[in-house]
Amino acid sequence: MRLIAVIVILTALGVPPAWGDGGRFDWPLRPRPAVARTFDAPSPNWQPGHRGVDLAALAGQPVYAAAAGTVVFAGDLAGRPLVSIAHPGGLRTTYEPVRPAVRRGQAVDAATAIGTVVAGHAGCAAQACLHWGAMWGPAARADYVDPLDLLAETPIRLKPTQ
Repeated sequence: MRLIAVIVILTALGVPPAWGDGGRFDWPLRPRPAVARTFDAPSPNWQPGHRGVDLAALAGQPVYAAAAGTVVFAGDLAGRPLVSIAHPGGLRTTYEPVRPAVRRGQAVDAATAIGTVVAGHAGCAAQACLHWGAMWGPAARADYVDPLDLLAETPIRLKPTQ
């Protein structure tokens, strides 16, 4: 619900959407992966929770940008390799553990391979998992959203206001 409110506000302000070509994101793994662990938003943001989804993968599998944007980080953070992409409109997606094939400042689209999955994601029941996260705003005050809600195949249903 919060995601819809943010989209409505940004649209009213004339901010372009964070995604192009039809308005929605693509899966970062191909073919479509199984979801090994779902999103569990912490409330408030600093409490424990799962700030993204874990997608079943194979070690070495290519990871693609979910939508057009600019790479803002590609490297190790706290001992884990990850890639972070800023999308127009203020949304940021993160992908870990991913051995980067891109560099900071690089423009990407949904067809861009941004790296490969590295085995060893804690809590993953599969051979390897890609942790895919999404958030609005800077990390210190981020509003985490379920990245599965951004996908092209997720139907958008608006309820009447009356």
